[in-house]
Amino acid sequence: MQAIFGVLFHFIGGFASGSFYIPYKKVKGWAWESYWIVGGLFSWLVVPPLAAYLTVPNFSDFLSSATGSVLLLTYFFGVLWGIGGLTYGLGVRYLGVSLGSSIILGLCMVLGSILPSIYFDVFPKEGKDTFTMFLTTDWGQMVLLGLIVCVIGIIICGKAGMMKEKQLKTAATDPHGLEVKTEYKFGLGLFVGIVSGVLSACFNFGIEAGKPISDAVNTVWKLANPTETTNFLYSNNVTYIVILWGGLTTNFIWCMILNARNKTFGDYTNQKTPLLKNYIFSALAGTTWFLQFFFYGMGESKMGNGASSWILHMAFIILIANAWGLILKEWKGVSKGTLTTILVGIATIILSVLIVGYGNSIKV
Repeated sequence: MQAIFGVLFHFIGGFASGSFYIPYKKVKGWAWESYWIVGGLFSWLVVPPLAAYLTVPNFSDFLSSATGSVLLLTYFFGVLWGIGGLTYGLGVRYLGVSLGSSIILGLCMVLGSILPSIYFDVFPKEGKDTFTMFLTTDWGQMVLLGLIVCVIGIIICGKAGMMKEKQLKTAATDPHGLEVKTEYKFGLGLFVGIVSGVLSACFNFGIEAGKPISDAVNTVWKLANPTETTNFLYSNNVTYIVILWGGLTTNFIWCMILNARNKTFGDYTNQKTPLLKNYIFSALAGTTWFLQFFFYGMGESKMGNGASSWILHMAFIILIANAWGLILKEWKGVSKGTLTTILVGIATIILSVLIVGYGNSIKV
């Protein structure tokens, strides 16, 4: 039953992350850097402490009692993750919601699940899943199988993206010789996506670095609830504050540079644009984005902090993002073979979710 709730929470978190970019499409007349940082202020500065305030009594006490080294390391991984999140926006811009999320989050999923488990093989810590466990236990082998199947699904989605690019190039001059302008740039998007995928995995490292904070939250909660056997549902909410400070630092600096370079500071007060709607949709996007980790923490409390949680979280995001890609008609005009390829990729990712969920359900 715990595993079922864990999968459900991860699905809700994945839905939030896979959907957050949609409100940005409703922003009119603003440059990318302008709506990205407005949404980011809600994602990284406004909503996280509000969520902690509503779910963790006296949450600020846990921050003030954490050691400087824990806060600094957690913040550092947040800065690296922030670069990944920044380039995620560019990856989606050049590849589309569907393909961009598949490539970026696929890499994030693999690195974010495997590297921490290898680390805990070298530096063992009680309660942590190690790579050896994945290789030597039935549940671990099932989780690894799910990871491999998900990677196959991502490769299939990538193949569909290359097929799409080829057809878009053809469509750019056919059938009437008219040029069609598009932001779809597979080469640039792929490079940005790889950078984003590698650095985005640092969020999971930030969670690990901030574990003393969430452990302290769990300890206080269990003292108040001695009959409970699982972790506190919202134990990570305080840790998120520190990680997201790092993300805010990176994104704020870069967006201000772009505002200065592109002379787009006027976006924030431009009366020729629907200002109120732009702020509302940006805030909605930022808030929706944060909800992914709010529900990730809830799923993790049911399934344990390890590869299973991270793989499920990433797989659901990829799944939802690809579904939105179809709904938004990002694949409109491609051949039936290309459309079939992306659907096979989505189905493969769904299969991987089922495999990982089953693997976690048989974990002793």
